[in-house]
Amino acid sequence: MTNPSDPFSASVIPFEVPEQMRAFAEKGVSQARDSYAKFKDAAETHNSTVEAVFTTVSKGSSEYSAKVLEFFKANTTTQLEFAQSLFSVKSPTEAMELWTSHARKQFETYGAQAKELAELGQKVAAEAAEPIKASAAKLYKPAA
Repeated sequence: MTNPSDPFSASVIPFEVPEQMRAFAEKGVSQARDSYAKFKDAAETHNSTVEAVFTTVSKGSSEYSAKVLEFFKANTTTQLEFAQSLFSVKSPTEAMELWTSHARKQFETYGAQAKELAELGQKVAAEAAEPIKASAAKLYKPAA
């Protein structure tokens, strides 16, 4: 049984939302859906960009490490060969000439190796930046 003085009773006149309020709410929901869709697309794009960057950096790091190990092996071999040649010298003068020659060659070799590693590092950095540039170019169109 319903009581007419009870505001929570079923006999109370049902509340109707004015048409302007309903339109405003529907517009808000529509805008929220559009914003969510844009956010989701941007997040997926950025996730793929981050994956591409990490893949490139990982590959570049492997190349860099392989190059460092290659240089280490070559330098170790050169040092061992130098030590062997030192045992065959007959005079201090010959030892100084051998030592000077070896030092000059090693200085040139280390310089070339450092240059090669720097170029490889720059290449890896440039390749890692490419997905970021591409993503930014899609996101921020240049002004005409």
